[in-house]
Amino acid sequence: MSILDEIKKSFRSGSTLTKLIYINLAVFLAVKLIGVVFFLLSIDPTFSIVNWFAVPADINNLVFKPWTILTYMFLHQDFLHILFNMLWLYWFGQIFLRYFDEKKLLSVYLVGGLAGAALYILAFNVFPVFSNILPMSYALGASASVIAIVIAISVYAPNFKVNLLFFGPVALKYIAIVTIILDILSIASSNAGGHIAHLGGALLGYLYIVQMKKGRNITKGFDRFMDKVFSLFKRREKFKVTYKRPMTDYDYNKSKAAEQKNIDAILDKIAKSGYDSLTKTEKEILFKNSK
Repeated sequence: MSILDEIKKSFRSGSTLTKLIYINLAVFLAVKLIGVVFFLLSIDPTFSIVNWFAVPADINNLVFKPWTILTYMFLHQDFLHILFNMLWLYWFGQIFLRYFDEKKLLSVYLVGGLAGAALYILAFNVFPVFSNILPMSYALGASASVIAIVIAISVYAPNFKVNLLFFGPVALKYIAIVTIILDILSIASSNAGGHIAHLGGALLGYLYIVQMKKGRNITKGFDRFMDKVFSLFKRREKFKVTYKRPMTDYDYNKSKAAEQKNIDAILDKIAKSGYDSLTKTEKEILFKNSK
């Protein structure tokens, strides 16, 4: 089995968490390879890739690229960016799956990413400080989706402890608090859009668990929509149709004669050796024909 076949098998048999990581890695590699081709052909990869798959802050631009509110959360350009996002997704995704199923993990990831994009777009169109950079601002990366999962599981199991290098066991609630504080303080940095998107994902993760504890699933409608989408790609069972030629009188009489001959042989065996000498199959034949 080749490496490619092993990857395909691992993807098909893997959990939703595994599939999300694979998709992010595949998109990252594809973007990089396309970038190399564009470089060799002197084509600007930024215009062709980022501008078409990263979510723009400018609503006038967004209306022509509505798909970017989904594609942006699988798009990465920097190796360290995707490395840390995938590590956090794996670590906290594993903890999330201890308490919830894979469907909820996917919902929090996707809806968390949508919430991150929504807050990012809203902030850049409301606050005057972003007016000069609004037309050229784009957001990309799985950070908002990952933070949604981090905050969700931290709110649900706040005292669950993980071992951090140099710190030892640390409760999830403290990791969540520090993460949110750092994002708020970093809004004034050069990556304001990214940190605002993180807060959007964090808000979704928090609301998701708060409502879940009240017996409400705020992603219920989204879950139904995704079920319909995924059902379109499920393999439908193939029904094998066989055509049987009608039995002629000759075939029927021949079959009945063979069947009667078999029964006569069984009856002769009973007469000679008794009923107990019959095999299981012979007893079933005799029982069937006695009805």
